[in-house]
Amino acid sequence: MKKLIIAVAATVAAAGAAQAQTNLMDANAYSPRPYVGVAVSGAKNQAADEWKASPKVFAGYDITQNWGVEAGYTHHGSEDYNTTRNATPVRASVKGSDSYVAAKYTVPVNERVSAYGKLGASYSERKNDLSGVGRINDRDTGVYGGIGVQYALNQNVSVVGEYERYGKDKATGSKADAVNVGLKYGF
Repeated sequence: MKKLIIAVAATVAAAGAAQAQTNLMDANAYSPRPYVGVAVSGAKNQAADEWKASPKVFAGYDITQNWGVEAGYTHHGSEDYNTTRNATPVRASVKGSDSYVAAKYTVPVNERVSAYGKLGASYSERKNDLSGVGRINDRDTGVYGGIGVQYALNQNVSVVGEYERYGKDKATGSKADAVNVGLKYGF
């Protein structure tokens, strides 16, 4: 987790230095704008030891050319797995979700490409249903971080790709690390 925070901080610092040297967009011409987006989020499932794609939705508000805020939600669906409980094999399933709210710092690389870093708070939930035993819920709040790039297809639509970290690793369900590819629409 410390490595991610250091990487996000280094990216933001380097991007800020590059932005100070190059003015790619007239700051006086910029007006704040909201945006929404959808993505496919990929994360490795701890219990099943396989990657799974999940839907993600997000929305944000670009306050300035560089600074904004964003919130998002990823639903990981249900995954079956085998485990042991009191030395007895048990069939189980887990479903979970991750959500976050974060500050976002964006640096234009050229007219179409920009890089960004996000830092905020996350909430993760995993619901385990152990057949014959009952339900065990695991919830936690932690630090959220992300880095990504976006490519503007036109003035309103962009393709985004990013790496995210939702707090600490979970014992079951999707790992805290996720990669996303999606579309963003700015109003």
